[in-house]
Amino acid sequence: MEEINHVAVLDFGSQYTQLIVRRVRELGFFAKLYSPENVADIGQPGAIILSGGPRSTSDPDAPDIDFETLQGYGVPVLGVCYGMQILNIKFGGAVKASDRREYGPATMHPVAHEGLYEGVTAASQVWMSHSDTVSELPENAKVIATNSHGTPVSIQWGDRFYGIQFHPEVTHSHEGNRVLGNFLMQASNLQKFSIDEFRREIISGIREKVGDRQVVCGVSGGVDSTVLAVLLHEAGVNMRAIFVDHGLLRKGEAEEVVNNFHRMGVPIEKVDVTERYMTALAGEGDPEKKRIIIGNLFLDVFWDVVGNAELLAQGTLYPDVIESASNDNSKASKIKTHHNRVDRVIELQAQGKVLEPLAELFKDEVRELGHSLGIAKDILDRHPFPGPGLAVRCPGEITLERLDVIRECDAIFINALKEHGWYDKVWQAYAGLIPVKTVGVKGDERSYEWATNLRAVVSEDAMTADWVELPTSLLREVSNKILNEVSGINRVLYDISTKPPASIEWE
Repeated sequence: MEEINHVAVLDFGSQYTQLIVRRVRELGFFAKLYSPENVADIGQPGAIILSGGPRSTSDPDAPDIDFETLQGYGVPVLGVCYGMQILNIKFGGAVKASDRREYGPATMHPVAHEGLYEGVTAASQVWMSHSDTVSELPENAKVIATNSHGTPVSIQWGDRFYGIQFHPEVTHSHEGNRVLGNFLMQASNLQKFSIDEFRREIISGIREKVGDRQVVCGVSGGVDSTVLAVLLHEAGVNMRAIFVDHGLLRKGEAEEVVNNFHRMGVPIEKVDVTERYMTALAGEGDPEKKRIIIGNLFLDVFWDVVGNAELLAQGTLYPDVIESASNDNSKASKIKTHHNRVDRVIELQAQGKVLEPLAELFKDEVRELGHSLGIAKDILDRHPFPGPGLAVRCPGEITLERLDVIRECDAIFINALKEHGWYDKVWQAYAGLIPVKTVGVKGDERSYEWATNLRAVVSEDAMTADWVELPTSLLREVSNKILNEVSGINRVLYDISTKPPASIEWE
């Protein structure tokens, strides 16, 4: 889409930056992400948002911005967290570094219910994530919201620059969308956004980049790679869709994936390389090394099947990119390496051989895109499943025995969720293995077996997640069935961790 009257989001490295882009799209306007170093190359924006970031403004190499250029656009500007702090400094104020980090929910009190806070309640929950705080305001600044202790958490400089110390883009800020919407109302003639127009642009971009080259598309049957394959098919490019059965799939999944692609009319080639993966992963327990082995082996398999393919297409989403923090220019902190972000993929990217049309989208946006492509609801509504498969649900060494145990536990759990009408209420659920043996009693005899962990979460985008309060009767039924039917398990645990601080998957 054209870079005219859009919302330009400048990324200072926050784990939530792309969420800002997404929230703006949800509000009906086109937004795009840029590096602060490229503030002079953001077209003709209608509004600008400066994201948060993990650094302190007092760091010697803290991210900076060309303030004169920023002011020259003459449009409303919103600084979020780090963005607010750097704006306060640029206007002549001061920011104080602190060793104490404020992280989690807080209460925000607007000074007046107008402008940024029109329609916002007198005591609104917001989500904090910062250590630095504004310590001195410049002459042209005024406080427009405080926390419960009277500390400024929102500032306005002049008539078009705003700052907020909290993250409005996360769901934990209960009225964050209203605050963002009020900010966008300060702008005029903002460019509209629709998923149908976005789909047309993606397909056009695919055709332009691919040309007459051959694309090898790795599919797993998950929502992301399925939508990617259908997009490539719709674009009419020369594509070979390769489904790698690496032995890390759920029970019955290989057959289900093949049948789904047959329903959609997209040709698919299934390759069973279970033995090859088990050999490569044998004895390896480090989670990062396992992910790297899996990611590199994916490429080996693709290349073995199709020869020297000219382009590799991946269903990479934005959470994969931001958690891996693999871009040399990224200011984000690395959380974990995703299988589609190993070094070899980065090398291919540098050579222009990687196609990732979904890399700026979140899961629910991909589902919306899939719906616009006519993909059946039951395929789009499948729970997310990671590319490394059950490897990230099996801490420590991976063996066929452990994988079979996970498969059986997972099938019992998922089937119970479907039978009791909970599957569609949960964003993602699974059973994993805790490879620590504990003492139990089975058939009046001592048992010494593993534990399984059940996990069910609700989320919008995988950046944050909360655990689901499933009925105890359902959990009891699942536990009894697993303990009675799955050999090797004598203990069932239910994971009640949120993200953050935990991740959704175990590795």
